[in-house]
Amino acid sequence: MSKIFYIIGTILIISVGIFMFQTITDNNQIIPRKILFGNPDKARVSLTHDGKYILYVAPKDGVLNIWLAPSDDISKAEAITHDKGRGIWSYAKAYNNKNILYTQDFNGDENDRIYSYNIETKETKLLTPAKGVKAKIAGASHKKPNEILIYLNERNPEYFDIYKLNLDTLEKELIYKNDRFTDYVTDENLNLRFGSLLDKDGAVEYYELKDGEPKLFTKISMEDSFNTSILGFDASGETLYMLEGRNRNTSALKAITLATGSEEILAEDAKADIGLFTVHPTKQTPQAVSIDYDRVSYKILDKDIEDDIKYLQSIDRGDLIINSRTLDDKTWIVAYMADNAPMKYYKYDRANKKAEFLFTNLKELEQYNLAKMIPIIIKSRDGLDLVSYITFPNDVKLDKNNIPDRKVPLILNVHGGPWVRDSWGYNPEHQWLANRGYAVLSINYRGSTGFGKDFLNAGNLEYAGKMHTDLIDGVNWAIKNNIVDSDKVCIMGGSYGGYATLVGLTMTPDVFACGIDVVGMSNLLTHVQSKAPYMTPLLSIYKTRIGPWDTEEEKEFLRQRSPINFVDNIKKPLFIAQGVHDVRVVQAESEQIVNSMQAKHIPVVYALYKDEGHGFAKAGNRISYYALAEQFLAKVLKGRAEHIGDDLKNANLILNDKEKISGTEAEKIIDTAVGN
Repeated sequence: MSKIFYIIGTILIISVGIFMFQTITDNNQIIPRKILFGNPDKARVSLTHDGKYILYVAPKDGVLNIWLAPSDDISKAEAITHDKGRGIWSYAKAYNNKNILYTQDFNGDENDRIYSYNIETKETKLLTPAKGVKAKIAGASHKKPNEILIYLNERNPEYFDIYKLNLDTLEKELIYKNDRFTDYVTDENLNLRFGSLLDKDGAVEYYELKDGEPKLFTKISMEDSFNTSILGFDASGETLYMLEGRNRNTSALKAITLATGSEEILAEDAKADIGLFTVHPTKQTPQAVSIDYDRVSYKILDKDIEDDIKYLQSIDRGDLIINSRTLDDKTWIVAYMADNAPMKYYKYDRANKKAEFLFTNLKELEQYNLAKMIPIIIKSRDGLDLVSYITFPNDVKLDKNNIPDRKVPLILNVHGGPWVRDSWGYNPEHQWLANRGYAVLSINYRGSTGFGKDFLNAGNLEYAGKMHTDLIDGVNWAIKNNIVDSDKVCIMGGSYGGYATLVGLTMTPDVFACGIDVVGMSNLLTHVQSKAPYMTPLLSIYKTRIGPWDTEEEKEFLRQRSPINFVDNIKKPLFIAQGVHDVRVVQAESEQIVNSMQAKHIPVVYALYKDEGHGFAKAGNRISYYALAEQFLAKVLKGRAEHIGDDLKNANLILNDKEKISGTEAEKIIDTAVGN
C-alpha cells in the first residue's frame, strides 16, 4: 500500500489553529485579519523516515518554505527552499533519507514541476524541467529507497505517462506509455499493478497491468464510484485493500487475498464512509480507520497500536492526527485539531509511551478566546439528514438546545467541490465571522461526500435544484429557531460555494441580503467545456453529476441552472473574487457575469488577482481578499470590521478595473456597490 502511506505521510495541515492558554479577558476583542489569514508559524510537520530530522513548512521572508532541523534540536532549523512567490505548501520524503521532494507551479496554473533537495549536499535540482507540463509524484517505497515514480503529461497533455526516476543519477525510465488510463495503483516494489479509467457513463474500470493486453479486474458503476476504490497492497503484494461501497450504502474497508479471491470486511459504519487513519510504515497494513459523521471517531484494527492510540487520546483535546511515523515505527509526529484551539504538535516516543509537546502552529492567536463549533442535524424538506456546523459569537448565550438568547446576522458558508464535505474542527472563516458578530452555518448539502452513496448520488443533476434547496432549508431552520431575522442572511463560498452564491442571488433573490462568490462558475455550459487537457477524461463525471450537454435539450437544462442567464434578478449586493490563472474555474466564468451586471448597470464589487489560481495562496492576496470581504459584510449586515488600512498593499489586485488601490478607495467602491 505504498500509495496510501505516501499520501497519508504527506498530508498538508494548512488550517491556522488557535490555542488558548493566555486568553484575552474580553471575549469580544477583535482578532486581526493578519493573524487569522496570514501564514501559519509551522505546519505540515513530519520526520524523515530514519527519524534524524524534523521537517515543516514555515514562512521565510513572508513566504511559506520547507524547513529542516535535527529532530533533537528544533532550534537549529534552517530553510531548505527559498521560494518568493506563492510558497511551498507540501513536500514528500524519499526513503533514502537524503532527498526532500516538492512541487511548484507558476502563479496557480497547476503545471507543477518536481524539485529535489539533497540533505547531504544541500543542493536543489529540478527533476522535471519541461514547461507547460504537469508533473506528479506517484509513489515511493522503502524497498527501493533511491527511486520514485512520477507522472508526466509531456507527450500527451490529456494523459500521464509513468516514469521511474533514480534519485542518485536523476535518470528517468518510461515504464508505461499511456493513452488510456487516468490513474494507477502500484505495489511496494514500485510495479504497476492496475490502471483505472472512466467510461463514457462515469463508471470506473480497473485493469490489471501485466505483460500483454491490460485485463479488466473490476468495474465500479458511476453510482458507486465515489465511495468505492482500490487503495493499494500490503508489503507482500498479495493482499489488496479496497474501499467497498457496492451493494451497500456507506463504504467499508475490505481486504482481498488475490491468490484465493477471498474477501474480508475489516471496518464499516452505518452512517459514514470509512476513512484510513493510519497504516503500518513497512507492512503497509491498515491499523486504524476513522469514521466521520458529525464528529470523528476511530476504530483500531491492529492491537499493536491500541495502547498508543489510547494514550495519545488522553494527553490533549481535539481530534488526533498521525502526521508521520519513522520506518522503524519508534517515533511518531502527532497533532491535535480542536474547534477553538490551534493545531498542537507532539513528538511521540513509542517505547516509553511519552509524548513531547513541540509547538502550536500559530502562536500569536494563543491569547484570543475563540468560538466553539457546534454539530447539528438539519432536516431537508424531503427528509434527508444534513450534517451541519454552526458557530456563534462568543457574547451570544446558548440554551441547552444551542438556541441563542438573541438574534444575530447569519453567514451561510457553502463548501466547494461539491464532492467534498465540511467537518468539525478549527475553521478560520468561522472564527473570523463569529468574531465580527455573525453566526456562521456550514451545511453538508446532498452531493457532499462521506455520508454514503445514497446521499452523494441524491445530488446528481441537482445543481441549482435540490442541492440549493438544502441550503435554503438550512436558512429556514435558522430563522425558525430564532437565530436570525430573515433579512439578515448572507451567502458566501468558493468554487461550488461561489456558484451556490450566484444561484442564491439570481434564483432565490429574496432569501439573501448579499453574497460573496470566490472562483465560482456562472455558466455551466462554458464551465464544463473549459477544462485543462488532463481533465478531459473526467468530463464523464460532469455529464453524470452535473448534466450532459450534447443535445440542445441537454444544453437548455444547464442554461436553466446557470446564474448568467438570470442576472436581471440580482437585487442584493454581490462581491466576486477570481484568480487569473485558475484552470478549474477559469477567469471567464467571473468576467461574463461581471460584464453582464455592468452592462445592466447592476453594482458589483470585482476583485481580480493577477498571480493566483483556484484560491489565494499568497498571504498578501489572501489578507486583502478578507479585508474587502469584511468591509462588504459590515456595510450590509452592520457587523464589526477593521478598516482595510494597508491590507491591500501587498496584493496583486485589480479592483473594479483599478490597480494599486488604497484602502480608502476600496471602501468607497464597496460603499457604492452596496448603496451606502
